[in-house]
Amino acid sequence: MTDPISDYLTRLRNAVKAKHRVVEIPASNLKKAITEILYKQGYILSYRFDNDNGPQGTIKIALKYDSTSGISAINNLKRVSRPGLRHYKPAAELPRVINGLGTAIISTSRGVMTEKDARRENVGGEVLCYIS
Repeated sequence: MTDPISDYLTRLRNAVKAKHRVVEIPASNLKKAITEILYKQGYILSYRFDNDNGPQGTIKIALKYDSTSGISAINNLKRVSRPGLRHYKPAAELPRVINGLGTAIISTSRGVMTEKDARRENVGGEVLCYIS
C-alpha cells in the first residue's frame, strides 16, 4: 500500500455508504491523530485503539448517524495531498472548507490539527484532507 491515509479515508467513506455502525482500520500514529480530530469535530460517535492485532493494532470507529433520517455526519471525505503530489500551505493561505462549515486536516511541525487551530497558532503545513 502506497498511501495509508487514502486507505483510511476510503474505508470510512465505504462504511458510511454501506451504513455500517463500526469500521475497523489498521492503526498508525497519523491515523490515530486524524481519528481524534474527527471525534473532537463531531464527525464520529466514538473510537477505540486496540493493540491486539498487528504491530500497531487497529482503530475501531463508531460512525455517527442522525437518529431520525439516518444521514451520516460525514458527507464528504477528500484526500488533498498525495505521495506523488504534496500540497503545502503557509499559515496565511490555509484553505477554508465550505466557507468554514467543513474541516481541513493539516500536518504541521506542531502535530496534526485542523486548519482553524493551525491559523490560530500561525503555522502552515501539508493539507492532508477535507471533511464535510
